[in-house]
Amino acid sequence: MTKNIFRIMTALPALFCAGLLGYAYYVEYVDFLIPCNLCILQRVVFFAIGVLFLLAAIKPALGWGRKVFGGLLVITTGIGIAISGRHVWMQGLPAEEVPDCGPSLGMMLEYDGWLSALSKVLTGSGSCAEISWELWGLSMPFWAMLCFIGLLIYTLIWTFKKVES
Repeated sequence: MTKNIFRIMTALPALFCAGLLGYAYYVEYVDFLIPCNLCILQRVVFFAIGVLFLLAAIKPALGWGRKVFGGLLVITTGIGIAISGRHVWMQGLPAEEVPDCGPSLGMMLEYDGWLSALSKVLTGSGSCAEISWELWGLSMPFWAMLCFIGLLIYTLIWTFKKVES
């Protein structure tokens, strides 16, 4: 694989993440589907993955630089898998076991600080257990988890693929 093809292959996941975020904002502002706190965290992770791949595409990461980007991307996609996995798990809970609804992420950040807010968000709220969007019987968090898994596999291949000088 040449450097130019490698640069294109590095930019593709950034474009993919931009497309996912674009669709998420479309669903929020056009279809009026308000995201829960875990949905917002998943958006943040998709944004981080997109930025990392974009930075690697702008200045092609070769050699040890690609391993560093690869490591950061594996950690980031792993976080995304964990968050979306937690979200899918919450959606599968019986109604009586779903945690109570909490305040919005913005309010928690304003009053509790980011560490406390993150802890509260990850324990979930009742709104995170609602399924209000499905495609082929799978919820949006499930699709997000599949995208994170796909990005993880892509990252591993990208990290170890041989590039010609």
